[in-house]
Amino acid sequence: MTKLGVLLPTRGLLMSDKPPTNIGSIIEMAEIVEAAGIDSVWVGDSLTAKPRLEPFAALSAIAARTKTIRLGTAVLLASLRHPVQLAHVATTLDLVSEGRVVLGMGVGGAFNDAQRQEWNNVGVDPRKRAGRFEEALKIFKPLTKGESVTFEGEHFKVKDVSIKPISPQSNGVPVLVAAHGRSKLDRQYKRVLLGDGLISISDFPDEYELVLDKVSDYHGPGDLSFTGMEKSFYMTVNMGDNKEDLTEESDHFLKAYYGVNIWQERWGPWGSPEEVIARIKTYENVGAETIIVRFASYDQAKQLDLFLNKVVPNL
Repeated sequence: MTKLGVLLPTRGLLMSDKPPTNIGSIIEMAEIVEAAGIDSVWVGDSLTAKPRLEPFAALSAIAARTKTIRLGTAVLLASLRHPVQLAHVATTLDLVSEGRVVLGMGVGGAFNDAQRQEWNNVGVDPRKRAGRFEEALKIFKPLTKGESVTFEGEHFKVKDVSIKPISPQSNGVPVLVAAHGRSKLDRQYKRVLLGDGLISISDFPDEYELVLDKVSDYHGPGDLSFTGMEKSFYMTVNMGDNKEDLTEESDHFLKAYYGVNIWQERWGPWGSPEEVIARIKTYENVGAETIIVRFASYDQAKQLDLFLNKVVPNL
């Protein structure tokens, strides 16, 4: 059965010029999602380009108020951080939450000046962020399992480093590596092998199926590690009765979110719960095992209510 997750609006809270007054709504939303039996809640990541609550701090607060729901990032820009520091923060959260952490990680974008400046602000050349990400994964993952790591690369050099605490999960903190069929770069499919699964954003169903095929090819035919990988997809929806109004709101929301509606027709649907159900099932049919849903709406409570009461019972 497909697992469902909900992206919490840690970005949406900060899209107004006024200071946020409803921070507690994030935790309350997570509690509602857990009470409904949903598998996971997720938060995004950005430092300056798309300001939001810091992901590990937000998830720590949620961990203290929940018991069973998985706590994820979709997606974490790992290259903004040193992998040793990142491993320490992640394993601490995993210990506090009793092994509920799963980290979607990606190279991250450099689509506009704000995103390129984000990398420059932390001393990272945006043109080299992919190589930095791959090196970070090679250090991060074994550290979370309690291994001692020695590594010398272009971006990071560590010698005999280990950390405490370590993850309570048997294979360390799970990492879902971002890969997208729309880009068709073989390097990204190989990169998935550095983690425990994959996450794809804004791919059409045929592109998502291509991702799975490519990753499977690099694992080798019949490789049990591919079979056991978590295969997740992140979709964006807005539900209601008036498609024209939903489209207008979604466009405004995404432009405020990113500065530009970068993927346009790749998002959606903007429509009825029945359309969302059909869309989710389309991705299920091509191999998605975890579906993460983001609401492109300024009324997150209404969207969550529709999702839990109209969509979830009919999947």
